[in-house]
Amino acid sequence: MIYTKEIENMCVVQKGPNHGPAPIPEEGKWVKAKDVKDISGYTHGVGWCAPQQGTCKLSLNVKEGVIQECLIETIGCTGMTHSAAMASEILPGKTIIEALNTDLVCDAINTAMRELCLQILYGRTQSAFSENGLAIGAGLEDLGKGLRSQVGTLYGTVAKGTRYLELTEGYITKMFLDKNDQVCGYEYVSLGKVMDAVKAGKDANEAIKEFTGRYGRTTAEQGVVKSIDPRKE
Repeated sequence: MIYTKEIENMCVVQKGPNHGPAPIPEEGKWVKAKDVKDISGYTHGVGWCAPQQGTCKLSLNVKEGVIQECLIETIGCTGMTHSAAMASEILPGKTIIEALNTDLVCDAINTAMRELCLQILYGRTQSAFSENGLAIGAGLEDLGKGLRSQVGTLYGTVAKGTRYLELTEGYITKMFLDKNDQVCGYEYVSLGKVMDAVKAGKDANEAIKEFTGRYGRTTAEQGVVKSIDPRKE
């Protein structure tokens, strides 16, 4: 280590109290983190690209500094999905420091990694007060039984009002309107469950019928005057 002449000519002043790092909550323990292996936690957050044309929701499960599990969900430009495919291979097995300094192909994914790193290193994780944290596989549980992202796609104009296209429950097939032409309910298809049933050998039309549901007021007795197809009407 090289010192300047000014430092070499200074006298030594001994250090007093040893102010170590403040303890942070990690998986049910209070940890004074000094090395990357001291860091554990499960968390998720979002990132965005420089022109803000797309966003990524990234979920990471870190055990003793190493990413054991990642879930990457993107919306925006078409190339982001392919970037996410590559990032899902890159991230597992890396320490969070390695991952922070690795090109994850898409700016939005890189930004999400930066934001999550801050949360994890400060102990602001979803599993901060959960003993032993969350099991590997918690990311898939976030997606539900159909293993599909929780996507909301809504569209509206001044002239024609709102159109529900996709909500958490699934792909919207009908919107129900009351006497004031206001939305009072909707019909949806759970596409993840439909595809699971089709893969298991069920007829596609039967699968769609089985996994079609309704929410809100959806019958004439409940005040519904008409239904519309949000993609056509």
